[in-house]
This record gives sequence, structure tokens and C-alpha cells, in this order.
Amino acid sequence: MSADKVTPIPLLAASIRLNAVPEAVAAARLFVRHNLMLWSLEEHIETVTLIMSELATNAVRASITDAQATGEGTSNVVIGAQLCAVEASLFVEVYDRTNALPVRSHPDQDTEGGRGLLLVDVLAKQWSAYRTNVGGKIVWAELPLGSPLEPSDCVHEHTPLVLPRGLRAKYSTDEHQARRALLDRLMTTSILTSTAARMTDAI
Repeated sequence: MSADKVTPIPLLAASIRLNAVPEAVAAARLFVRHNLMLWSLEEHIETVTLIMSELATNAVRASITDAQATGEGTSNVVIGAQLCAVEASLFVEVYDRTNALPVRSHPDQDTEGGRGLLLVDVLAKQWSAYRTNVGGKIVWAELPLGSPLEPSDCVHEHTPLVLPRGLRAKYSTDEHQARRALLDRLMTTSILTSTAARMTDAI
């Protein structure tokens, strides 16, 4: 093999920026179903939808609370959702502009709510959160695909997702920040996951 030959990374990725309103959670679920059907990964829809729903709910709540605390209102507050399939992993990633990292609670049987991250912990191979370089945070979860993607898996016609008016975030400072954070995450995820897979194959 030539030292100059570049082997492309089989990658499927999609992202969306949504206004941080309660209806954004349902839109994030539609985003999951739309893209996983497009990518022929229907067997993962139920699990990924549950994870996305929990992460998006937390992001919307945190964003609204933060905006109300600062007195700036919620009209321009944005969350971002992203799906990334690379190698044999599928990543679910959600951005919000707050810096407070999520804390997994341990509610008792009589407590309502507070079990979202416990569910993610059960369903995902692993999950974590970090503060991004552009501000805010991304919470992500990884699920196994079962087998690595092949280049042929990554050839799909683009089909736009149709959402009710008022849910997609219009261009703004917050929308731009969400876009940058998710793009940085996509680059990091694809490079690190692909490198780890190739190192494992070389052993």
C-alpha cells in the first residue's frame, strides 16, 4: 500500500438545531427515526429514540432554566441533536448552552422523575458529557452497531426532514454555537473511533 493512499472513513452523520421548547423533544425523536430509516439501521430506532428523548429533555430543561435565570428569555435558545455512525458504533449527541454537567441521580421508588440518565446508563455501551470549546456542553451516548460500516452503507440520497414550523432554530449566535460544537464533536468522534478500531485490527 502506498504511503500516500488515503482510506476514507465510512461515516454516517446528521445534525439538527432546534429551538429549546418542550416540542423539540418530539422533533428530536422524529430526527432519529428519519435518519436511522434512511441509513437502514431500523433495528436501533427504539433504543436510540429512548436515549435521544432523555438527553433532549434534559437539554431543553437546562436551557430554559438558564435563560430564565439570566432574564434574557427563551425565544432564541437553541439545543442541537446529532447522530453519528462510524466503524461499529452509533453515537447519540445532544448540545445545550449550559455548562453544568449532568449528575446521575438515584431516586427511590416513590420519587417521580430523575431516572433519565439511569435509563441511558442501561441502554448505552457508555455515555459521558463535556464542556465544549465554544461554550455549552455535549452529552453523548455510544451504542454498538454489531458490525463495522462499509463504504457501501454510506451512500444515501439526502431526504430532508419536515418539521412543524417554529421548531428548527433560525440562524443566530446560539444556533451558530450549537452548529460549531456538534461539528467539532463529529470530527473528534470519527477520528478517535476510527483510530481505535484500526489499532485493534493491527494487534
